[in-house]
Amino acid sequence: MPDGEISVENASRRFRVRAQEARTLKDLFVLRGRSEPIDIWALRDVSVTVRRGDAVGLIGRNGSGKTTLLRLVAGIIKPTSGRVRTGGRIGSLLELGAGFHPDFTGRENVFLNGAIQGLRRAEIRERFDEIVAFAELEHAIDRQVRTYSSGMTMRLGFAIAAFLEADILLLDEVFAVGDEAFQRKCFGRIFQFKQAGGTIVFVSHDAAAVERLCERSVLLESGRVSFDGPTREAVSRYRRALADEIDPAERGAGLREWGSGEATIVAASLLGGEGEERLQFLSGEAFVLRVRAAAARGVAPPRLQLELRDDAATLVAGESVELGTLGWTDGPHEQTVRFEIGSLPLAEGRFHLRLGLTDESGERLYHWLDDALVFIVYPGDDERGVVRFEGSWMIEAKTPTP
Repeated sequence: MPDGEISVENASRRFRVRAQEARTLKDLFVLRGRSEPIDIWALRDVSVTVRRGDAVGLIGRNGSGKTTLLRLVAGIIKPTSGRVRTGGRIGSLLELGAGFHPDFTGRENVFLNGAIQGLRRAEIRERFDEIVAFAELEHAIDRQVRTYSSGMTMRLGFAIAAFLEADILLLDEVFAVGDEAFQRKCFGRIFQFKQAGGTIVFVSHDAAAVERLCERSVLLESGRVSFDGPTREAVSRYRRALADEIDPAERGAGLREWGSGEATIVAASLLGGEGEERLQFLSGEAFVLRVRAAAARGVAPPRLQLELRDDAATLVAGESVELGTLGWTDGPHEQTVRFEIGSLPLAEGRFHLRLGLTDESGERLYHWLDDALVFIVYPGDDERGVVRFEGSWMIEAKTPTP
């Protein structure tokens, strides 16, 4: 098979699990009838072809089979049925730091791990300084790995794998390595590999990272291929599936709230243009937030605050309103207020609305809902990113030359 190519043909993988493994002869008799194995199919009839130079993302919920598929491609496990073929050398960044001996120094583990990855001692010696510099461990390379933090160990594991001259690179959630600056450096190294014509298969729950790296993605659901095509469409389908599976009781159980309780948010909902309750919107649609709030006797008209954040908890927008300016009066009161947007300026993503009630100064917190509402926005035409640009293009009139 040509170097850098991957062919997965009707691959299935079964794991046999026992509730309690019988370790002794006594266990065999005591557990008789209670330790029957259960067959769990992690993958079912999966077929994927990756050409040399492609960057393909694998996305899906936990337990959908992403890591199992990567391990089949890496040759760590074999398929129960079907066939998996690869061409050329494979570099695997699946479990960073796996194979390190805690009693060996970092230097010794570089040579040990490099040998496990298939590098000759001369090749490791040639790249040793680059590996150590990339991992930023010059000060600790001759210390035992048992004295390293988990981040230091993972950085060293990434550096060794990243400098392996491979045709195929398998990545499984590798951007949890180190701080933000080191993550950018990791991304830069992987982009260099991609630009040099290397093949990449990337597993991540970070949709933005998948979109940055991969033009094509495979969506897995319950061990089967649900979609194979452009990353943007795969991510959209994945988010739509997540939204459809949201259980209102589950959302309520995870709601975080606090405050003095003198005024409270009784209920909150989102409405579409026809007044129907919704949690999914198309970019540019009409959007209405409806909030029902209540206050105890003697409480002045409160201030309603809202924050809009994305899945990474980055603040996208904020808004507040004095309810007194909307006609709220002193004393025991319950009222519903609406916040209407004619054209939703969000382009695409999953968003979290946080709501709060404070006094007029904003210093006394009456009630705060950390995740009052979660909703999905799907792109309309060619929108991408978080914010939807609204504007018009035109050709500027030429300025007469003197």
